[in-house]
Amino acid sequence: MRLALNKEWAVGARIGGGGFGAVFEAEDTAGEKAAVKLVPKAPGTEREMLFTDLDGVRNVVPVIDSGEHEDQWVLVMPRAEKSLRDHLEEHGRLPLDEAVAVLIDVAETLADLKDREIVHRDLKPENILLLGGRWCLADFGIARYAEATTANHTFKFTGTFAYMAPERWNNQRATSASDIYALGVLAYELLEGAPPFTGPYEHDYQDQHLHGTVPPLTTAPPLLAALITECLFRAPQGRPAAGNVLARLGQIPAVPLSGGLAALAQANQAAVARQAEADRLASAHATEADRRKALLEAATTSHSFIADALLTALTNAAPSAEVRKGNLGGWTVRINDAQLTLSGPKENTEVWSTPSTPAPFDVIASATLSLQVPANHHGYGGRSHSLWYADAKTEGQYQWFETAFMSTPFRPVTGTTDPYALNPHHESRTAISPTMGMHQVAWPFTPLALGDLDEFIERWAAWLAQAANGRLAHPSHMPERNPQGSWRT
Repeated sequence: MRLALNKEWAVGARIGGGGFGAVFEAEDTAGEKAAVKLVPKAPGTEREMLFTDLDGVRNVVPVIDSGEHEDQWVLVMPRAEKSLRDHLEEHGRLPLDEAVAVLIDVAETLADLKDREIVHRDLKPENILLLGGRWCLADFGIARYAEATTANHTFKFTGTFAYMAPERWNNQRATSASDIYALGVLAYELLEGAPPFTGPYEHDYQDQHLHGTVPPLTTAPPLLAALITECLFRAPQGRPAAGNVLARLGQIPAVPLSGGLAALAQANQAAVARQAEADRLASAHATEADRRKALLEAATTSHSFIADALLTALTNAAPSAEVRKGNLGGWTVRINDAQLTLSGPKENTEVWSTPSTPAPFDVIASATLSLQVPANHHGYGGRSHSLWYADAKTEGQYQWFETAFMSTPFRPVTGTTDPYALNPHHESRTAISPTMGMHQVAWPFTPLALGDLDEFIERWAAWLAQAANGRLAHPSHMPERNPQGSWRT
């Protein structure tokens, strides 16, 4: 393939690429070797997004030609000797002096970028190239382009997971502090042979960056270990600025300190480590609150879909039914003496799990679906089921589950409703634990998948019809369906 840009380039074999472009070797008519990156065009991502004015910024891979070809933007860069990733795969962890030299090259770039208020957003070994004897940062604009081409939460292509700052996992804006965090990850990797957090899956990386403890550095001298620890603070405002990092890297001694200076450096490292742990705990508390807030919003939204789907189906089949709207999207449908009520979602603020009596899964919110009739001559007045927004089946995967409870046969409790709903609290926790309590699970934890509610709707419609006709009876056996294995333990 030949490309006619400001120069004419003959494009050869593919030599690399990632999620947002492929890289090929190229040569112009004068024999100049180069690398050509082809980036797909996407709606809302103009060519200018891929470029940043980097004149005067040290240690960057320049764009020497550019243009477009068919449905792709074209970036032409000098052909580098290798990437830092290639170098690490060839040599493993680096000696201290070489690692510091790499970090100084990158820190110089970040210091110049900070002065220009430019954020790289995707610092990692794949984007650091050896060019002219210096380690240079490449792919400026690609991260910004990627953010514009995808939803914000999908901008986590695989190679980036290990280097993403905590605020990025919380979908906050990238700043120069985010680049400093990535530099801290890089420094750790150069010295230890692997980044501090290794996943392997996206949700693992997210949890590790937000809540995990950075494993101790085993090879870094105290001054460098303290610096890396500070770069990896969860709170962006606690990380050092790029200029400070650069100055401190220049003070890393070529030979170990001794005597009083060594003792002072070790004391400083210990103080920074204590600060890092306090920072981790504070960040974990804040991010947990943010996480639960976001999950509650998701629970409320999905509850409204379930509520609307069930109500629409019931009123389409029984248009003369009396309907009353309740709080938070809840409602009541009444036909004859039968009354079916769905409550709105309620945030779970009761004691569900404690260190001494942990619960097997997490519950964010709950609601109740209750069918009531006048009590018959046996005293039976209907049934109610719990709806819990929880990760009851797979850790970290939240959705609404339907379940219900019954009194244990050994300690029967007289009531008009059977089975019955319970909020997530200590009594319902014992129902799902090996401990014998007042309650047992009477209905398996059944996921309510949006778009696949037919069985759920059909079942409650049938019960409502029985109730409206005076034929709703106590279940012939309890539990009605075997609940064993329907929640994780």
